[in-house]
Amino acid sequence: MLYWLTNLSPEGAGGIFNLFRYITFRAGAAFFTALVFGFIFGRPLINWLRVKQKKGQPLREIGPDHVHKGGTPTMGGILILSSLAISTLLWARLDNVYVWIVLLVTAAFAAIGFADDYAKVKKYTHAGVSGRVRMALGLAVGIAAAIAVAQANPPALSGQLALPFVKNALIDLGLFFIPFAMLVIVGAANAVNLTDGLDGLAIGPVMIAAGTFGVIAYLVGNKVFADYLGVHFVPGTGELLVFVSALIGGGLGFLWYNAPPAAVFMGDTGSLALGGALGAIAICVKHEVVLAIVGGLFVVEALSVIIQVAYFKRTGKRVFLMAPIHHHFEKKGWAEPQIVIRFWIIALVLALIGLSTLKLR
Repeated sequence: MLYWLTNLSPEGAGGIFNLFRYITFRAGAAFFTALVFGFIFGRPLINWLRVKQKKGQPLREIGPDHVHKGGTPTMGGILILSSLAISTLLWARLDNVYVWIVLLVTAAFAAIGFADDYAKVKKYTHAGVSGRVRMALGLAVGIAAAIAVAQANPPALSGQLALPFVKNALIDLGLFFIPFAMLVIVGAANAVNLTDGLDGLAIGPVMIAAGTFGVIAYLVGNKVFADYLGVHFVPGTGELLVFVSALIGGGLGFLWYNAPPAAVFMGDTGSLALGGALGAIAICVKHEVVLAIVGGLFVVEALSVIIQVAYFKRTGKRVFLMAPIHHHFEKKGWAEPQIVIRFWIIALVLALIGLSTLKLR
């Protein structure tokens, strides 16, 4: 929105409003706007959620002992998403189709997560919205986003899958790009959702992955940098750096209250939305495969559940003490902060490996 202030400062004429032309300036402003918003409205929101929810998020009776977390309100993702949305709408170019695609995907998954959280809190049970309904809605959002991205991408890249480590390599998926991109978005949303089980566990890796894709989006959206690195140039995607910066600012504002012991939980409202956002960004910038590397922690968390369920149905035995895998380590005696910090370290290492794909070609 504020980008239009550049009309008051003709290009090349200088002046303070000329700063608004630079993505990096607006990205920095978006970060601080979201961060300050989180700090200011975090505590009032938590107090409001505590009054409305009374008993807070229902805790599982099986697994690690989390009795001390009883009464902690959920739906804290509202804080991240509201600061993210307001900051993005203020600082991003609103004529950019990629910004709107990612924003709408985020909002749609937030609505699905909110409905699930609301049902759980109202009934004080883990049986929220039906899993089939959630999946159907998620797939519908994924299909719509995939079609929108395919239309927004340059004709030479539409329906194509780019491979990391190989210069200018493209695989023409044709119509199969739509279901593929849909699975990327839905898979990312649910993987982050499964990771959100300990104080600060999900938001840290989400911010690390988002920061990584913010860099990728900026480079892929700049023809000079894209040509130098040998990656595919996708005009307009650089603007997603503003969205990512707002996400990180809002995430840090939330982490201030989510750090152990958490005063609020993210809930499905936040985890589904943030995962969906990462998936949408990945398909916009044609780095879907790299998301599996950068978000490797989320992949492992999701796989641990899939393996556990499949193996148990077949043999009646368990591979892990408990799934997702972070609960396995809790069962082995690791302290919650120990798990969280170590998983953050893993996420950072994976992010650096993902960034290396930009040059190792």
